[in-house]
Amino acid sequence: MSLPSPACWEPTAVILLGVDPHKSTHTAAAVAADTQQQLSSVTIRASLPEYRRLLRWARQWPQRTWAVENANGLGRHLVQWLIIRGERVIGVPATATNRVREFSRGGGRKNDQIDAAAAATVAHLHGDGRQVKAEDHTTALALLDERRVTLTQARVRAVNQLHALLRDLLPGGALDQMSADQAAALLRTVRPAGPVEKVRKNLARDLVAEVCGLDKQLTANATQLEELVAAADSTLIRTPGIGSILAARLIARVGRASRFPTAAAFANYTGTAPVEIASADKARHRLSRSGDRQLNSVLHTIEGPRVYRTGF
Repeated sequence: MSLPSPACWEPTAVILLGVDPHKSTHTAAAVAADTQQQLSSVTIRASLPEYRRLLRWARQWPQRTWAVENANGLGRHLVQWLIIRGERVIGVPATATNRVREFSRGGGRKNDQIDAAAAATVAHLHGDGRQVKAEDHTTALALLDERRVTLTQARVRAVNQLHALLRDLLPGGALDQMSADQAAALLRTVRPAGPVEKVRKNLARDLVAEVCGLDKQLTANATQLEELVAAADSTLIRTPGIGSILAARLIARVGRASRFPTAAAFANYTGTAPVEIASADKARHRLSRSGDRQLNSVLHTIEGPRVYRTGF
């Protein structure tokens, strides 16, 4: 670690601390906001003792702001660690630092110190960065929603396997819509006549137990989502067609509605804005295939019952 001489900076000067995070190491560079001069740099390992060493290094500049590249990816842990300790952190997209490297140095040359300094420069000069906030209920809802998707997919796979086994154990198989208790009752009527049917019945019994466990986890997940949505005091839950689970997914994936300046911007983000098709006769439109597809699915789920009731 190289430290600058006292003549290189004033204690009251604003210093930007650019950070280029990697999986195993993080490189930070101190840049004077007024002169864009790089004062010092340090590379640490991605560990808590090294985080503390990085913060001790940064405290030599009282007026400091962190500019972290890829703050929602590889830099996420460091960013949240710094915010909890009262540091001001700006997230800088990797595309912005790439642009600075290309325009200022040419050839797209890349190394950790250049990336870290470029992140600080971009955040100060071009305004491409945004201040990162501490994780809140939105993050918790996103985690629970992701877990619910995983549980739902696992349940679908288990049910499909169970139906395949029941089809071979029972004449005509089982009903399409069937609870785990009903499947267990059907299995009790099966008297295996050979080793193959015994294996099928044992596997089916295991799958029934797996589905029961997944149902309990899904119920607990829904309860947690409902509690967090209620604590968030969101008005979504009072909207017809939106329950706790859909409201949680909307809050988790959209965040603050103010992030979209217009309704058109929101429609473009969700892929609900129609796309114009060039035509010689007249303008035609098609459905967009871009945007956040999970959020697009939520909006269509909400709108579906209203379209069915009204007919348009």
